[in-house]
Amino acid sequence: MAFIFATVLIDMVSIGLIIPVLPLIAGSFSSTQAEHAQAFLWVAASFGIANFFGSSVLGALSDQYGRRPVLLLGFMGLALSFFVTAAATALWMLVVVRLFSGAMQANVSVANAYVADITPPQDRAKRFGLLGAAFGIGFILGPATGGLLGEIDIRLPFWVAGCLALLNLAYGYFVLPESLPLERRRSFDWRRANPVSALSGLAQLKSVGPLVWVIALSSLAQFIVHSSWVLFTSFKFGWGPRDNGLSLFAVGFMSALVQGFLLPRMLKRFPTQKLVVWALASSSLTYLGWALVPQGWMLVALIVLNVFGYAAQASIQSIVSNAVDATRQGATMGAVSSLNSLMAVLGPIIGPTLLIQVAGLPQGDWRIGTPFLLCAALQVLALLMALQWQRTHPLIPEQAHA
Repeated sequence: MAFIFATVLIDMVSIGLIIPVLPLIAGSFSSTQAEHAQAFLWVAASFGIANFFGSSVLGALSDQYGRRPVLLLGFMGLALSFFVTAAATALWMLVVVRLFSGAMQANVSVANAYVADITPPQDRAKRFGLLGAAFGIGFILGPATGGLLGEIDIRLPFWVAGCLALLNLAYGYFVLPESLPLERRRSFDWRRANPVSALSGLAQLKSVGPLVWVIALSSLAQFIVHSSWVLFTSFKFGWGPRDNGLSLFAVGFMSALVQGFLLPRMLKRFPTQKLVVWALASSSLTYLGWALVPQGWMLVALIVLNVFGYAAQASIQSIVSNAVDATRQGATMGAVSSLNSLMAVLGPIIGPTLLIQVAGLPQGDWRIGTPFLLCAALQVLALLMALQWQRTHPLIPEQAHA
């Protein structure tokens, strides 16, 4: 667990570095706020489209060849994409390199499968929480550093991120052990690797199929937030890379605190199924608050108050992971990643499109928060579906006492 924790931490720091500045790179090839939002729409959607098709393929390949080589492939693709983005001189170059990066990068799904390989079912919620803590720490260090570097030069974070990705490639090659023994490997099958088939198989998993809709709606809300945050804060509050980096620092800190420290205590107090419901309710209120707050500091206050919201992903993933056997963890986590990637296609289309409609409004206008109002509605719908699923499925003993 220590090895994969370090791998994911370095990976997320490198990705986090570019978050405050990627929308600004896209905006450097536009002249108005509406064109800025449109340019970022193409850049963000291209990654999601490629990742949707690539994640299930790479996840299935990891079931046959092991997790380690697929992770190394992802690190190499990330490094190349960061360096090319830093040198990009046109919008089409950004779109092409994000397509390449999305196709090569399935690190999240493979890391989840890695954790499932080395963890008994009753401990997976805690272990996924530790992995989430690595994501959180990465988002503490990455966006804050990226925001500060972006104040010097908006391309500098990409050079630093590329170097970190190369460092992770070296760490993975020389240090990271393989988690999937030969006797648990499964031959590659294009029918399983097809993302549509993978999603269909995910929906048919015994007892957790309805949670696919909860994952989809919650993920769509998150990706609308991800693709709208920097533009929203810029349009409504006039924030730059530094302010955005610090706000994302707060997100990372809370994510690391909850998933790395508080989640085990939550699991002792609440069964996993009930924790999912509390998490979705907390996130719904947070999205609504983000949409309506009149001052920027209030965004950060709501980030801190959304304690339960950071437990949702690890809780749902543990339920889904426990529904499949050891030979299908890579394909299943790849299918979950493909579902998230499909939402990553839709989110950057929906969020920036809504912002294009309000780009001409004055700073402080509440209507600039329209994307977050939609997120709140999506999360409420996910909450209602989770409540319905909870009524029809008894508590799972190992989850209730994890």
